[in-house]
Amino acid sequence: MSRTQARRQFLRDLGISSAALPFLVGLPSWSWGQAPGAARRQRLVIFFSPNGTLPEEFWPKSYGVDQPLELSPMLSALQPYSQQTLILKGVHNQILGDGDNHMRGMSCLLTATELSPGNIQGGGDTPAGWASGPSIDQQVRKFLQSREETRTRFGSLEFGVAVPNRADPWTRMCYAEANRPLAPIDDPKLMFNRLYGGAQQRQLVASVLDYVRDDLRRAERLISREDRQLLEQHLQSVRQLEQDMAAAAAQAELQHPEPEIDPTIELVNDNTPLISRMQIDLLVNALANDMTRVASLQYMRSVGEARMRWLGVEEGHHSLSHEPDNNEAAYDKLKRINAWFAGELAYLAGRLAATPEPDGSGNLLDNTQILWVNELGKGNSHTLSDIPFLLVGGGAGFQTNRALDLGGVPHNRLWLALAHGMGDVELQTFGSEKYCEAGPLSLG
Repeated sequence: MSRTQARRQFLRDLGISSAALPFLVGLPSWSWGQAPGAARRQRLVIFFSPNGTLPEEFWPKSYGVDQPLELSPMLSALQPYSQQTLILKGVHNQILGDGDNHMRGMSCLLTATELSPGNIQGGGDTPAGWASGPSIDQQVRKFLQSREETRTRFGSLEFGVAVPNRADPWTRMCYAEANRPLAPIDDPKLMFNRLYGGAQQRQLVASVLDYVRDDLRRAERLISREDRQLLEQHLQSVRQLEQDMAAAAAQAELQHPEPEIDPTIELVNDNTPLISRMQIDLLVNALANDMTRVASLQYMRSVGEARMRWLGVEEGHHSLSHEPDNNEAAYDKLKRINAWFAGELAYLAGRLAATPEPDGSGNLLDNTQILWVNELGKGNSHTLSDIPFLLVGGGAGFQTNRALDLGGVPHNRLWLALAHGMGDVELQTFGSEKYCEAGPLSLG
């Protein structure tokens, strides 16, 4: 009998509903079928922000294997995690073919392969369709799900923040396979329902915790004192998430809706910072409880005109990114925008660092590889060279506390290195094969 089958049979024998399963699967006492001394739980999180960066504000002043990392002021929120951070310059998206740079920047970013022929017309001369292969997060997902000891309830979870309700190559970065994009879920309520079975949707039930409380009490006698403490921490976190979502819903009901205007312009709700933190908290809970080991967090979209009014920015993000560098007002606003993204990444890293591994072997950040990615190197030049890749955490075993200038290598080789670091050492090529001839980058 497999580990999953054993768990479900045990639940039935105890009279415990499957709704309690998400609260139990991450505890050491629940690790039936896992051999003693099993490998650590490696996790992967892709963190995306759009429209390029400000190179002068992003890249550090010095590079090298023996040079401790010095973060720029724009990235100062990440300073507490600098010793677990790796910045890679000189990594290019060299994928050519149909579509404009925003389309290829977005949909070829994680897939590292060409767009399929299609009829979606961008700024380039030729229309295009979806990406013609899977994304690296889904490659890692496939590998982990192929093994019983690393299989999870959800192979991957795709989170979104302020992603518009549309589907095209500018809005999708994750692909299950060729021409099969995966839509991120940007509503915390929908994600909560997916993670916890939608139990709180039932009428007359105020909380999913109320529904499973009796079941969890029956399970408590089977787990250790340490496990009970972890379980209580998780329950408190979920309760807080429920309260936050209820408060956000009440607040939204008091606000006047945005007026109907040009549908090509996105007016992102001012609750975006709150939604971001809710999504991050849900993501961390899912990783902590071993619901998944692969996740993505997509902010907005390529060519997106998000208006970040909480930063004092009224203009659309994409329009600002097209302004020349000597436009000091626009430049300052772009610095604020990118610093905000760095702060959200720092919040994610902090939540992971503050969450202990169930088996006591460090914290989640020690075993989670976060990659902050962008579809462009620089917004006003639309360049696909020098894509800003910033890695935080120890999930893939890369050497951190440094910045490397690799001089111009295809990003296919980075994804190969990531796959190998996550255990998929048999993978020889990823994406367009011709860019993999030199093998994976050496980052260990």
